[in-house]
Amino acid sequence: MITTIIQRAVMQGTPLLFGSTGEILTEKSGHLNLGIPGIMYVGAISGVAGSFLYEQSVAQINPLLAVIIPLICSLVGSTLMGLIYCFLTVSLRANQNVTGLALTTFGIGIGNFFGGSLIKLVDTDIPSIALSKTSNCFKTQLPFADNLGWFGDIFLSYGFLVYVAIIVALISSHILNKTRVGLHLRAVGESPETADAAGINVTKYKYLSTCIGSAIAGLGGLYYVMDYANGVWSNNGFGDRGWLSIALVIFSVWRPSISILGSMLFGFLYVIPTYIPGISVSAKKLFEMLPYVVTIIVLIITSMRDKKENQPPAALGLPYFREER
Repeated sequence: MITTIIQRAVMQGTPLLFGSTGEILTEKSGHLNLGIPGIMYVGAISGVAGSFLYEQSVAQINPLLAVIIPLICSLVGSTLMGLIYCFLTVSLRANQNVTGLALTTFGIGIGNFFGGSLIKLVDTDIPSIALSKTSNCFKTQLPFADNLGWFGDIFLSYGFLVYVAIIVALISSHILNKTRVGLHLRAVGESPETADAAGINVTKYKYLSTCIGSAIAGLGGLYYVMDYANGVWSNNGFGDRGWLSIALVIFSVWRPSISILGSMLFGFLYVIPTYIPGISVSAKKLFEMLPYVVTIIVLIITSMRDKKENQPPAALGLPYFREER
């Protein structure tokens, strides 16, 4: 049972890790993107649409294409959402909070619209789409994992996107802390006026970090459908994972490396009620609140300690216009 709980926690936490890593990169540029839930939703439905069209067009799928096509579709869809956010907030100077919330509503609406359209095409009594062939490709495990006992079950029994999420988080942490690009990005988030005066292209860094962060977050939506949900899409089935990803950013104090462990903790808190005998529905809802409660506690502690490295970027959520410098 312990092994099963750990596996479910990792699988539950992987979408959160994708979302939080993407949001950390975005917030490091000074942009508070509350559109992450909608972006993850669009990333999921874009991958589903690409996979659906591919499965319908061939008699026998190619495993490589079955993975690449939804991956590309997901990356393109979520990147376009990030581009829309940047165009509105950077180029048109729209309010970041309002734009992000509007993007979430827009993304969920787009997902439900196209999801409902695809469901009508399959003509099924159940309001869902089952992409089991593509899902099997995403869920393929290492061939020797079953021979390694508990070690293989805990560490090597997942689809490739779980390892991609961890690698992306570690690479993001390295870039932010050990490279010149990361230094420039953090400078833009802390003081865009100073960065601009130093010759750093603030607009370029804001666009790139937000679009790349959106693409990473979109993969979280794709993972949820293709791996965690076994390739089954149903409208409004994504839950509150987008908002949990944003909460995880605060929990991890804007560090992608810490968000790896934080995502597993959030996943554990999410799945543990299932394994408690005789738990009531109300108690289960209380457990689902725990990630947010833990995040609030971390936010209070970091605010009281007031350490610079644990604080959000100084210019987070604040607009920057070069003409007003």
